[in-house]
Amino acid sequence: MEDGTERSEAGGPRVGFDPFAGPRPAGTAHERMDELRETHPAFRSTAGPGFWVLTRYDDILAAFQDPETFSSRAIAVIDPDPAHQWIPVMLDPPLHTTWRRLLRPFFTPVAAAVLQDRVTRHCAALIDGFASRGSCDFVADFARLYPTAIFLELVGLPTERLEEFLRWERAILHSQPSTGGRAEAMAALTACLTELIRDRRARPREDLVSAATRFAVDGRPVTDDELLQLCVLLFLAGLDTVAAQLSYTFWHLARQDADRARIAADPDVIPDAIEEFLRVYAPVLPARKLTRDVELRGCPMKAGEMVMLPTAMANRDPRAVPAASTVDIDRPPARHLAFGAGPHRCLGAHLARLELQIALREWHARIPDYRIAPGAAPVEHASLVLGLDALPLTW
Repeated sequence: MEDGTERSEAGGPRVGFDPFAGPRPAGTAHERMDELRETHPAFRSTAGPGFWVLTRYDDILAAFQDPETFSSRAIAVIDPDPAHQWIPVMLDPPLHTTWRRLLRPFFTPVAAAVLQDRVTRHCAALIDGFASRGSCDFVADFARLYPTAIFLELVGLPTERLEEFLRWERAILHSQPSTGGRAEAMAALTACLTELIRDRRARPREDLVSAATRFAVDGRPVTDDELLQLCVLLFLAGLDTVAAQLSYTFWHLARQDADRARIAADPDVIPDAIEEFLRVYAPVLPARKLTRDVELRGCPMKAGEMVMLPTAMANRDPRAVPAASTVDIDRPPARHLAFGAGPHRCLGAHLARLELQIALREWHARIPDYRIAPGAAPVEHASLVLGLDALPLTW
């Protein structure tokens, strides 16, 4: 991240902040965002087409809670005019409200608990597959495989297709658009999900996609294109975010002996520990598109411009939480925005928490003591989500 500051002609600080420039040493993005938050409550990044960044908890929370001004029609600063409209994350109220109401029953705490045994089986099987080796690449061998298997369970696809979906996930989320691989993978994923929707309409099962084929929006049946936009979101949102959160969590634990030993010795602390890891290492870089001119923190922002709302900047704001950049497993529950806030608060938060808790419990029951492999220097990347490229562990 190259950061030179000057005055913008339009007003407000102008900073060469490029969160998508990488790879770079793991932890760099969070540290740099901490520095920028203390010098700039808001600024305009000169990266790419340019975009605004809010850096403080209260301002980011207020933006999440104001969809009339901060629209979700575009959610990535690098794509202010997207051709797609993933459902429901890229809808604004009232249509967004309708879709949330339809989907909510499938993402309640009770619904997540129903999946607990299957999630645990997938998790345990993955860890048992390499525990005796004494080493692994945590990202490739676990963090990416685990949530992908859960996605296949959720939509009713066979786990035999795991490797195929992993290839698509890597190409779509972690390759350069110019290579052509991303477009090819998206086309293949779209074809697969289109066939899935067609099959579930003809032969419904007990899964989310089958249930969604029976949805009605504003008195009409949902279209195949709407179902496709929903399925694409389930695929993209559920995989990379959980994999990234797991990777940062285990990167921390592999370097912090006391925290690792505490979790291994007392699994009852895992739910609280997960909240701390979500707060300190929130990986998502969401954005919104302005519907009107506003001035925030002395920055004149215009309708149609993009505003990044980095959840990690909010969560690590010392104005909201004391010693905010430090993981403290014994900290009283601290407010955080890892799952967003307002009408677009993450629908899958309960399932994500379940996946994270099971991962920490099952891992530490089998591998309580581990380190980053000697000589390894993990690096991170960013798109919509910060994440680690690899995390070599040894035990």
